[in-house]
Amino acid sequence: MRAKTYVEDIERALYDIRDADASVYKTGAGLTEEIIRDISARKNDPPWMLEFRLKALETYHKINLPAWGPDISALNMDEIVTYVKPNAKQVSDWSEVPEEIKNTFDRLGIPEAEKKSLAGVGAQYDSEVVYHSIQQKLVDMGVVYTDMETALVEHEDIVREYFMTLVPPKDHKFAALHGAVWSGGSFVYVPAGVEVKIPLQSYFRLNAAGAGQFEHTLIIVEEGASLHFIEGCSAPKYNVTNLHAGCVELFVKENARLRYSTIENWSRNMMNLNTKRALVEKNGLIEWVSGSFGSHVSMLYPCSVLHGEGARAEFTGVTFAGSGQNLDTGAIVVHAAPKTSANINTRTISKSGGSATYRSAVKVTKNAPFAKCSVNCESLMLDDESRSDTLPVMDIEGDEADIGHEAKIGRISDEAIFYLMARGISEAEARAMIVRGFVEPIAKELPLEYAVEMNNLISLELEGAN
Repeated sequence: MRAKTYVEDIERALYDIRDADASVYKTGAGLTEEIIRDISARKNDPPWMLEFRLKALETYHKINLPAWGPDISALNMDEIVTYVKPNAKQVSDWSEVPEEIKNTFDRLGIPEAEKKSLAGVGAQYDSEVVYHSIQQKLVDMGVVYTDMETALVEHEDIVREYFMTLVPPKDHKFAALHGAVWSGGSFVYVPAGVEVKIPLQSYFRLNAAGAGQFEHTLIIVEEGASLHFIEGCSAPKYNVTNLHAGCVELFVKENARLRYSTIENWSRNMMNLNTKRALVEKNGLIEWVSGSFGSHVSMLYPCSVLHGEGARAEFTGVTFAGSGQNLDTGAIVVHAAPKTSANINTRTISKSGGSATYRSAVKVTKNAPFAKCSVNCESLMLDDESRSDTLPVMDIEGDEADIGHEAKIGRISDEAIFYLMARGISEAEARAMIVRGFVEPIAKELPLEYAVEMNNLISLELEGAN
């Protein structure tokens, strides 16, 4: 029998270490008005936020589950705990974080990354941010980087102006759920003309079994400013369903630039139903760099709304689906102004019966003459059990657009293997080179520490059989 490629499942030993439940408070399971009022009271929400939460709850009950995409019928909100308060207050000195929580983030390398290459770090454990820091020189430049609860107190006018305006609760059922129970997350404000040269990073860790995490990220990059924001997330594996339904809202103003990099490495019992959206003004640029590796089911489609003339979007993503995973990922771009442009470049890998779906939507409105968009999605199946689908949608209302789409789905080419072996390379190494090369265009766009993490996550082992 011809030798075949074997790619190990994601190495999760580091991420699957569970901490003992040291929470000081949990809501009851389920989703009721009483629970929403309880969360709001414990967070000392202003009256308008409580009203917002209650209206979002009403909206949630009115909206049906999506009739497309992966099967999420295993998700029962009556069994999900929506708020878990850890036994920790937020601090800016790492040594003051409780030992059991600190050990978790130490294992994940968060403090070390901060020392080496980050200008600020936020760390969320279950439903609350437990650590936050930012370099003083950025504070002196007017940059704000804090948790959402603090922002709601110290920058209430800004939060109220932007909060869930880009992703309104009526958008879909899980946006409404998020609006009702959101907790934690990050708030970043970069003043006009300020260039943040060193990245900021937030890391989200969900430890509680049968719980949800609903962090909200709100980033505003003013005219002519720039920022690189990095997001990481993980959770240990349990035998019950966990839920992640966060929300990311990014506002990129005229001539501003934002790069948003994320690695989603959730456990195999996680439903990852996250919503991310950016609004880009004249000559602004949003860059998405996305890695989706964990979770039982994912539905994740970062959206770029190109609102101003000359606005641009770049999306680079990689998805790896192993046994028991159905990862439905992709990107959305809305061209809503003249001379806007976008590039979407993705790679998906499936193995051991995993299912990886690339799903995209490109819309060119009548207000977007001379829009340009290039979509390139490539899928690699590593065995006969796995599945890969490409589902692109193009909705072009004008006749002055330049839109292109290229898709490739296949297995490792025997011809390519033969070509490399003819040049003295072993069959095993030839196969490894092809798979490494397949993800290389994505890996090179990741921040250094995340590129290393991705290489560790995708461990290639090649086995031969006679």
